[in-house]
Amino acid sequence: MSSPRVEGRVTLSTVARAVGVSPMTVSNAYNRPHKLSPALRERILGVARDLGYPGPNPAARSLRRGRAGSIGLLFGEALTYVFQDPGAMEFLRGLAEGTARHNTVLQLIAALDADEQEGTSLLANAIVDGLVVWTLPDRDPLLRLARERNIPLVTHGSPRLDDVPFVGIDDRAAAQAAAEHLLQLGHRSLAVISFPFGPSRRARHRDPANVGRPRYRVTRERLAGYQAAGNAATLKPAALDLYEVAVNSREEGHHAALALLQATPRPTAVLAMSDELGVGALAAARELNLRVPRDLSVLGWDDSPSARASDPALTTISQSLHDQGRTCARLLISATRAEIAADDLVHLAPWQLITRDSTGSPPRI
Repeated sequence: MSSPRVEGRVTLSTVARAVGVSPMTVSNAYNRPHKLSPALRERILGVARDLGYPGPNPAARSLRRGRAGSIGLLFGEALTYVFQDPGAMEFLRGLAEGTARHNTVLQLIAALDADEQEGTSLLANAIVDGLVVWTLPDRDPLLRLARERNIPLVTHGSPRLDDVPFVGIDDRAAAQAAAEHLLQLGHRSLAVISFPFGPSRRARHRDPANVGRPRYRVTRERLAGYQAAGNAATLKPAALDLYEVAVNSREEGHHAALALLQATPRPTAVLAMSDELGVGALAAARELNLRVPRDLSVLGWDDSPSARASDPALTTISQSLHDQGRTCARLLISATRAEIAADDLVHLAPWQLITRDSTGSPPRI
C-alpha cells in the first residue's frame, strides 16, 4: 500500500514518522545502507518515493561531512570545446575515469562561457573539494581566485604555480625535437601554426622576430623549443614563419596554412601545434597542388587517430592526454584526502616523435 501524500514540505523527519523509525535510520538508508537490512532500506526508500521526498540535500550533506565528494575542472575554453577537440576529449576521458575510480563527481567550470564576473561567481560557488586548473593563461583572475579558495589544486596546460602539483610533458624539449627532425632532413625554411598567444583569440600572421611572451604556457614552451632548434642551426628568425590561430581546429589549420604557403619564399615544412591543425595544413597543401612530403613536409602533435588516418599519415609528437587526465585525478583526489607529499609537485609524462609519411627531404629548387 502506498503512503499518502502529505501537505507542505516533505522532510527526512516526515519519512521517519511515516515509516515508524528514527530520522537517523532514514539517513542511514541513504548514506550508510550497510547498517540496515535490505528489506528495511527498500521500505524506507519506497515510502520516501511515495511521499515525494527527493533525498538529503547534497550541499547540506557536504557541509556536515566537510567534503563535497567532487572535484572541478576549471578551464579557459567554452564548454563545447571539450566535446569537439580530440585532445580535450582524451584528457577529459582520463580525468573522468580517474574520478569514477575513486567514487568522486567531476564538475566542469567553463570560464570562457561567462564574463569575468560570472566566471568568478561560478568558481566561488562551486561545491568541490579541489580543482584541476586547465588551459588558463598567465595572470588570469581565476588563478588568483582558485588559490584563495584554499582547496587543493593541480595544474595542466596552465601556468606552474608554487606548491601546486603540475602534470604535463616537457613541451619545450618535444618541440625542439620536432623542429630538429625537419632540420636534419635538410629544411631551412619552416612555418609554425601556433595555438593562441592569449585570451583575445585572434587569427593572425605574427612577426617571428617579435613574438613577445605568449600568456598560454603550452604555446610559449613549444615556440621556445622550435626557436631553440632554429637558433642551434643558425637559422635567422625570418626562416621560422608564424601564424597564430584563434581556436584549435582543422578549419583554422587550413586557413593558416593557406596564408603561410602562399608567402614568398614559401616554407618547405610546417610545424603544427596539434594534429587537427596539421590535418588542416594537409588539406591546404592539396588545395594548392603541393605534394606531401615531396613539395612540403607537415608535422603535427598528439598522435591522435586523425594523424594515423590522414593521407599521408602524419608525423607527430605522441603523448597520452588520457593518461595525463588520470594522473590529474589521482593527484588531486589524493591531495583532498591529505595523501600526497608536499614535495610531489612535477609529474612529466612521456612523449615521443613518431615519424610517418608526411615528412621528408625538402624539394630541390
